[in-house]
Amino acid sequence: MGESLRHDERGHGRPLVFLHPGGFGRQVWDEQLDRFAASHRVIRYDARGHGDSPAAVPGFSHFGDLRQLLDTLGIERAVLVGSSLGSRTAADFALAHPDRVDGLVLASPGLSGMVERDPFTLDQRRQAGEAIAAGDHPRAFECVLRLLVDGPHRTPDQVDPDIRTRFGRMLADNVRKGHGGFPLGDELTAVTRTAELRARTLVITGTLDTADIHEIADLIAREAPDARRVAIEGAGHQVNVEQPARFGELLDEFLT
Repeated sequence: MGESLRHDERGHGRPLVFLHPGGFGRQVWDEQLDRFAASHRVIRYDARGHGDSPAAVPGFSHFGDLRQLLDTLGIERAVLVGSSLGSRTAADFALAHPDRVDGLVLASPGLSGMVERDPFTLDQRRQAGEAIAAGDHPRAFECVLRLLVDGPHRTPDQVDPDIRTRFGRMLADNVRKGHGGFPLGDELTAVTRTAELRARTLVITGTLDTADIHEIADLIAREAPDARRVAIEGAGHQVNVEQPARFGELLDEFLT
């Protein structure tokens, strides 16, 4: 149930909910939690199948879990700030409960129903699957970091080693806590319904992300009625961690 999701809450005012990328955890929002709790009621949480939250179960949905969490916290409307899987969840929630969304910030967005075609993405997923089948977790972790941190346009040594270490620890932490893979749960095929995303929307991508992510960002910006897209130069998939100051500026502008 959503109410059992591990979450942190800080501050007062307009509710602002942060949704992390798949495979990692709520700690990706450390900088944003500190920055925005001074002016907002900030909530971040571990999605089901991640971190300190329960394991995935048949028939669950991330957007259903989010609804139950908001109900438990007594939050009727919130600004949703997602990254990757978190954006995917936020978009599904906005389709299912449009009256409960006060704004959408979709960073490095996935969308339910999307088809990945980027050769780099497909190759890293293939290698990760082979490594997992062989019981080689370090190699699998490295493939995930290549895909979800470095991206197709950088080598590992071109990325801040502290950032790679931070995400590597979160991957290992998930495995240690019994979570495997990136459970998606039941979804709404939002990729065919972007014109229904009525909330004011900000789409943020790093210029060094994969072609699939840029394609989804373009789709949302083109079809959602009130969407704006911004690219952060020199960042990969984890834009809010690589460029927290610029991300914070964009979120400040959106919120005001």
